[in-house]
Amino acid sequence: MAPKPNHQRVAYVLPLPDAPGGHRLGVNGLAVDADHSILYSAGRDGVVCSWDFNRPLSSKTPPSFLGSKQPGQTTFRNQIQAHSHWINDIVLTQNNSALVSASSDTTVRLWRPHSESTDVPARIGKHADYVKTLATPGNHANWVASGGLDHKLYLWDLNGGGEVLNIDASGDDRTAKGSVYALGAVSSVLASGGPESVVRVWDPKSGKLITKFVGHTDNIRDILVNRDGDTIMTASSDQTIKIWSLTAGRCMHTLTMHNDSVWSLYSNHPQLSVFYSSDRSGLVAKTDTRNSPDIEQGICVAALQENEGVVKVAAAGDYIWTATPKSSINRWHDIDTTAEIEPPSSDDRESAASPPPANGAQRRKIPYNSVLLLSSTSTFPEANVPPGRPSIESVVEDELELTLPIQTLPEETIEGQNGLIKHLMLNDRKRTLTQDSAGEVVLWDLLKCAPVKSFGKRHMDDVEAEINTTESIAHWCTIDIRTGRLSVILEPNRCFDAEAYADEIDLPDRSELRDDQRINLGKWILRWLFAPLVDAEINRDQDYRAETVMKGEEVARQNSANLSPLDIPSGDVPRSLNIPIPHNGASPTAPRAGSDVFGSPTTPGFSIGFANTPGTLASSMGGGSNSNNLGTSPGQSFGEFADSMASPTPQQTLDATRSSMSDRSSDYFTSRMQTAETEKGSQGDQTPTALPHSPVEPDKEDKKKGSSLFSKKFRMGKLGRTPSEVKPQQQIQEEKEKPEESERSSVKEEKVFENNLSGFIERIRHGYDEFLAANPGQDLTSAITPIPDNETPVLNIPPRTAVFIQEESGDTAVASDLYRGSVGRLSEEIDQLEKSIPLWLAELLLKDQMPHKEPVKVAFTLRPLDDLLPPVVKPDGPPLNGPSNHNNSRLNANRMLRAKKVLSYIAERIDPTFTEEPAEDALKPEEYLELYCQNMLIPPNMTLATIRNHIWRTSGDMILYYKSNGKKDLPMPGSGGDEDKSQAGSHLRAEPAPANGGENGSAPTGSIHSLTASGSGSTSIINS
Repeated sequence: MAPKPNHQRVAYVLPLPDAPGGHRLGVNGLAVDADHSILYSAGRDGVVCSWDFNRPLSSKTPPSFLGSKQPGQTTFRNQIQAHSHWINDIVLTQNNSALVSASSDTTVRLWRPHSESTDVPARIGKHADYVKTLATPGNHANWVASGGLDHKLYLWDLNGGGEVLNIDASGDDRTAKGSVYALGAVSSVLASGGPESVVRVWDPKSGKLITKFVGHTDNIRDILVNRDGDTIMTASSDQTIKIWSLTAGRCMHTLTMHNDSVWSLYSNHPQLSVFYSSDRSGLVAKTDTRNSPDIEQGICVAALQENEGVVKVAAAGDYIWTATPKSSINRWHDIDTTAEIEPPSSDDRESAASPPPANGAQRRKIPYNSVLLLSSTSTFPEANVPPGRPSIESVVEDELELTLPIQTLPEETIEGQNGLIKHLMLNDRKRTLTQDSAGEVVLWDLLKCAPVKSFGKRHMDDVEAEINTTESIAHWCTIDIRTGRLSVILEPNRCFDAEAYADEIDLPDRSELRDDQRINLGKWILRWLFAPLVDAEINRDQDYRAETVMKGEEVARQNSANLSPLDIPSGDVPRSLNIPIPHNGASPTAPRAGSDVFGSPTTPGFSIGFANTPGTLASSMGGGSNSNNLGTSPGQSFGEFADSMASPTPQQTLDATRSSMSDRSSDYFTSRMQTAETEKGSQGDQTPTALPHSPVEPDKEDKKKGSSLFSKKFRMGKLGRTPSEVKPQQQIQEEKEKPEESERSSVKEEKVFENNLSGFIERIRHGYDEFLAANPGQDLTSAITPIPDNETPVLNIPPRTAVFIQEESGDTAVASDLYRGSVGRLSEEIDQLEKSIPLWLAELLLKDQMPHKEPVKVAFTLRPLDDLLPPVVKPDGPPLNGPSNHNNSRLNANRMLRAKKVLSYIAERIDPTFTEEPAEDALKPEEYLELYCQNMLIPPNMTLATIRNHIWRTSGDMILYYKSNGKKDLPMPGSGGDEDKSQAGSHLRAEPAPANGGENGSAPTGSIHSLTASGSGSTSIINS
């Protein structure tokens, strides 16, 4: 199976309201810097936090450390959004000056918590799948080990040197369970474990397998290695802890004090003689074997009980910290395992659940019910029984009691925040509901990047029923809340699918908007997410053009004395680089009022056509091509504009459709039936590249004369997006006659540009240089044409909105971050952005070009209700030079076409008084005609997609019925007016296609209807 090709996408994260520091989701990692009394935590929100304990945790802490702060009260220090996915593990290294984190975003990062930098932690390593665990051989080591779901072990250089060693964690045993969930390391030994239940021991210098231990029966969750590297301790989901000896090569002890999956181990003892273990039930046990001749004779105490499973446990000084799936961290008092065990018969025995004395004046005894046996063969630890007392086993010989943990309430809880855990996209695709871990439901605007309203702690489904609208908009983005924040992901193949009518959007200024104008949602948000970048690039382009012109003039002056004048006809050399850019005096990106740079006022892709049968569909795929009325500046033709941007090949018409959809002139009603006259025209023209001449396109001879060196060189090739081009026969003949010229031309065009914003800008500047080299002293007009403001009204994006450029590839499980920043800092990171932004986004922002994609159409049938009005289409009409079609009453149109446009289509065919430009006091079609579906009256502004998804709601073509509401007299079926109207329509539908016809063409002068040939069949056009 071929790997997925790489592609880049954009993601942005809506900023949460300001809140005190802390995690939003569960905590997965803990690390303690005892020297500085700092606790580090990391969790599923991708955040690393640091906390000041404000109390000495070691003898090295100076007495003045406490200052004026309240002793023992943990305070927030700082935090950083280190990853864009869950953090699964953290370790402190390099004398506690560096903290390394492993994440499900497949990266390993290093953070210097004591530095003043606020930058994202540096990436020191990367896996192909989730990174689950880390291990460091010591506090002064220069490498850290990581393991993940890609079955790999890596050693990474902490100083940024990259990969030190790469180990296949499965060794010679190829297995699907080779993921690495646990690591333990010292300088001489590296141990790994995972779902395979096998402990493998590696040489960290050579990467060779030393040995492997088999004995566990479930996933290995944690590993500890003693300082000498000869003892390994493993915790498993099989409820056991095993101790392995490298010297003996076998398992020495199996500890069974837990009754649930053991998730975490912690020890700061060099020989692991004192260690802590936690399990899925929330129990944390402390084991001490220092004064025991055998490990199984040591003492094990149920130190505390959490309400949920303990993912991570850590200890320092007199305290224990526990991390659970909640966003808070609990601090508990440590247990003195050298204390005396209180017999169960003692009357003055303290309650097992009571906390230790606060003043520490009286030494706490260990309750008998809190002692755990390390294994089934272990005996009660007599070392903690005072001399002279009877054996505790003899006292409780016949007594069976449940184990009670010493503590059930923590001394302190480091509170976290509430992260998002649930979301629901509304039908308008512009808003979404979220619910956080506290149950609060909030409505968000995905375009304004801000919360709209809070509904308190309610059921999300109840809120949805109150505020959701009845409309159908295409999915254009993906919502992700895996880090507790609201992230919006934009994929290039779908982010331009959704459009909304401007009159249905809350906009402060509608003066520059057209009637029934649609706004592309993906294009809209991308335009303003990267607005600082666009402004910066326009300024850079202006400076570069000025500098280039000055250098060219200087070179010309230096060479003028040595060069004799040449007589060059003025008509062969263009006097300026004429590339239009919309502008006004206020802003370089604003459109000029009144100009036609934004194309025809008609709504693009709005066509209803006859949906023919499969038998006639094949014939509709022939001949004809579309031409686009792209925006041009006054006095400039489309041909000149296109010639400045691409080579004059037959493919330029198809490439032109990749420009803004709002810039395309189009029609309302499209038919897929190929008429005989159109077929005859296609057969008569055997040249495959015979393109129709657009009224705004000059002849090819004029193109050749006016084309500059820049126009030949400035070509934005689309890799893999367009079919192979077919050269005209005349062009092929010319190439055969001039092979040397062709070879020279191909050599000149060998320059390759990167498929990112940097390469895009380099290509533009290369075109500037080539043009001025051939035309010194000429003017340079900017080749940047940003998106006009009337297509994307201003959005005030919050500066704290995070922006990501990510890349997905076939060899990684999740998308990797190419760029991370915020809207407020984009203008400071232009150089980094130029290397990260993909070509498709560069073309959108600086050329107003979107990837071409055919609009989705809906098939339906129009019928008069109760036959009270004439039919729109005569189903049994005479054939037009071909076989009759008895199904030509089936129509199709863009899914975003409104019902009132369908009524206009009906009125045009049944109302003799209908005109395209009615009087001001004339009734509009939606005022005297009504449309019904499933016996429901359709509102005039409802789209076909909404009708199908919310009213029709069945398979097959929709059936729409129309009737008059009596406000205007209309001809009845069989009347003379109706017959004349029908015959006129039949005649017009039989007209041959105009030369510039197509789905996006314009109707010929003096005619409402025309039949054109395009890639999808015949088209019946009505200008809006």
